[in-house]
This record gives sequence, C-alpha cells and structure tokens, in this order.
Amino acid sequence: QVQLVESGGGLVQAGDSLRLSCVASGRTFSNYFMSWFRQAPGNEREFVAITTWNGGSTGYADSLKGRFTISKDTAKNTVYLQMNSLKPEDTAVYYCEAGRYKTYVRSAYEYWGQGTQVTVSS
Repeated sequence: QVQLVESGGGLVQAGDSLRLSCVASGRTFSNYFMSWFRQAPGNEREFVAITTWNGGSTGYADSLKGRFTISKDTAKNTVYLQMNSLKPEDTAVYYCEAGRYKTYVRSAYEYWGQGTQVTVSS
C-alpha cells in the first residue's frame, strides 16, 4: 500500500520557521518526482516545490523562492520542506505528492498524503 505521510505542521508566528516531513512507503519512488503543494481555505491547491529522488534538481513557485527549501533523505525515504520567514499568507494545508513527470500541474500526480496544517499568526 502506497503511503505518503506528512508531519511537522503547527501554529507559529510570523517570521518563524517550520520544517515539514513526508515519509514515502509502499513502492519504489526512485523514478518519481516529489512535490509539495498547499491549499488555503477557499483556494485551489497550488504548487510549492519539487524535487526528484535521483539527482539534485529542484524547483519552486516563483513567489516562494528564497524562503522555502525542498530536500530529501533517500535513506529515510523522506522529503522535507524547510519554510523560513513564514507569513500569515503561508497558512494552508501542505500536501506531499508523487508523480512520474516534472510538472507543476497537480492533476498529473499519482499519490498524495493527507496533508499537514500550517497556521501562521500575525
């Protein structure tokens, strides 16, 4: 059974940092792209960042470059999202997703987790 399990969310103040984790299990993801998406209340789910298990390629939403960093630990089958200088507009449920293509289009992804809530107070 394929599982992506996110953790690390919480309630923080503006300017704080958080690191989200996503543990992948149930199949081999070595040829998959791993991404973080987020969804705020009333909004569509939007792309945040992408990486691949093979190599060091990464990509980010333009508005988040410089504040968010995606990384991975292949030995732990875990993908991380380091979020710095958090703002109230970063409040959302953050989802880890896996797909075969390097794309920002959410519908192309095959697997996703239940999400972890991040709330940033002003």
